[in-house]
Amino acid sequence: MKNIKKVTRTAAFAAALSLAAGPATAAGKIVISNWDGYMPADLLKNFQEATGIEAELSLHATNEEIMGKVVAGKGKGYDVLFVSSPFAEALDKLGLAAKLDHSMIANMANLYAEAGALNHDPGNTFSVPYAWGTTGLCYRSDLVGGEPKSWNDLLKPVDSLKGKVTMLATDRWLMAAGMLAKGYSVNEAEQGKIEEVKSLLIEAKGSILAYDDTTFYSKLVSAEAHLVHAWDGWCNYGIGENDKIKYIIPEEGSDLWVDTMVVTSASENKEAAHKFINYVLSADVGKWVVENILYKVPNKAAMDAIDPALVESFPNIGIAPADLLKYEQLRDLGQTQKAYTKAVSEIMAAQ
Repeated sequence: MKNIKKVTRTAAFAAALSLAAGPATAAGKIVISNWDGYMPADLLKNFQEATGIEAELSLHATNEEIMGKVVAGKGKGYDVLFVSSPFAEALDKLGLAAKLDHSMIANMANLYAEAGALNHDPGNTFSVPYAWGTTGLCYRSDLVGGEPKSWNDLLKPVDSLKGKVTMLATDRWLMAAGMLAKGYSVNEAEQGKIEEVKSLLIEAKGSILAYDDTTFYSKLVSAEAHLVHAWDGWCNYGIGENDKIKYIIPEEGSDLWVDTMVVTSASENKEAAHKFINYVLSADVGKWVVENILYKVPNKAAMDAIDPALVESFPNIGIAPADLLKYEQLRDLGQTQKAYTKAVSEIMAAQ
């Protein structure tokens, strides 16, 4: 199996990436902001050779980090941003995302039809999906008695699993586990339900080993943890090291997360930015993402090109797009995000 570059959309890597370069100011150069390791290392070099357009990579550790920079600078200094869909939606609402000209992105034809039916941006008017997936339970089948089926298997574990479970700490995903367990929307805005889920998660805190967004799969490999709250692609990192590790979407469902590409409205190189997105949507680039990051991509041409053995080893890669869209997509919460952040702060502070 290939050496995998782990990537994250969470705050855990902020310190490690604090020395990442800021936006370039050189004339004629486009600036791409992305997470570390989330595209081929030679992509910008190959893009320049193919198009004559120079591009520079600026790393961001989290969605929140790049949003802060873009909002503060009104998008100046950046041309293409890789952000998760709620943040792409927020950029559009703020007027910081350019409307896309599909006539300049011929490789949009490589995408599944479902990629144009995402609720945050039907028709891909301001964002193009790059990778997508689910959140569920990743577990050691040799150490967990039977297959977990519910989010409550994580939140209210049996005695043998107490102290052997981990949960994601990022606001949206931590709250989503509780919302789904209660049968609520992952975008729930009703304050009473937010408080109810907060109480459930405070109660669950007494049974968990750790809140962990980055090393939960290695805890499974070492058997320090037996059952963890996980993104499907990250569970695959554990599966690659121990075939007793399995992934399941609980019976109450999952969120649908989508990472996207957005052209900033402030970009002075919009044609070049469109050409970059078009290049990324090639089958070869999408195939690299699946094979090296072990995430699903909405690029049908890329998914058709991967070795079927990869899906045999990592079954969640084979989830069909139509099945993915059965799950509720994370959306921009607007002012409700403050309530989620406050709830999570109180969960973390609870004794």
